[in-house]
Amino acid sequence: MKTDTKQIVTLAVSFAIGLLAFCLTHIYLRNERARIDAEIQNFRAGMEQVKVLVAVKALPTGTVIQPGDVAKKSVPRSGMSGEPVLPEDFDRIVGMKLLSPLEKEQPLLWVLIDTPYRPGSGLSPMINREMRAVSIAVGGPAAVSGLVQPNDRVDVLGTFSMPSKTPGEMETVTMTILQNVTVLATGTQLAKNTRGMDRTKRTVDTTGYGMITVEVSPGEAELLVFAGYMKGKLTLSLRNPTDIDYLKELQTVDFSHLQQKIPEYNEKRQNTIIRMRRR
Repeated sequence: MKTDTKQIVTLAVSFAIGLLAFCLTHIYLRNERARIDAEIQNFRAGMEQVKVLVAVKALPTGTVIQPGDVAKKSVPRSGMSGEPVLPEDFDRIVGMKLLSPLEKEQPLLWVLIDTPYRPGSGLSPMINREMRAVSIAVGGPAAVSGLVQPNDRVDVLGTFSMPSKTPGEMETVTMTILQNVTVLATGTQLAKNTRGMDRTKRTVDTTGYGMITVEVSPGEAELLVFAGYMKGKLTLSLRNPTDIDYLKELQTVDFSHLQQKIPEYNEKRQNTIIRMRRR
């Protein structure tokens, strides 16, 4: 009798284990099927073709786009890393200048064109994917006498009052917060369509502005917001549009550093001027 009971228990446990294994296998296979279906959908979405304008030949930086420089082509949507120029926007980009080089068959993106026009309305269509627009209070001399304009590239410097090494005292320091930042707007002057205007000329907002809007990453946005709320002042340093270099080691300037570096900087500057004059 005991042997029969033991066999029944063993069979029941085996059945329960088998049923549990079946259920777990079923759940696993169902989840795997859902994952595979999702990957297939993503793959199909990425393979969706979209008609855009591409370069018919290699175009260097500064090229003024002519009708024969671009052509229509269908490319996978997944290959788009920015807002592409569509065939219906062809008339808007002819006569515009490239800010970066294009390889043959490479799609033309709005961010690569020196024009304030972008598809859509308002500021949001101007922002590249994975980037953010942040407005900071900078105007007058701090914005290079108001000459900074949309599409310019700038460095953002900050001057702050910080605790010094001497307990209970404060000192003023200046540091570069961000380098090579794109300006999206100055005040309320946004990117606009320049059709019918001389595209070789740039207009300057002479009404003045106290805010500029820049394009930064989410982490950089946090830096700028924090810097804006500290006791200090933000200043822009304007770049040449072809200058995309950055310095890996940046200094923090206080009064003692200024005293120490003035002779060295003046000597270096004079040597640079002499070399430039000899060219």
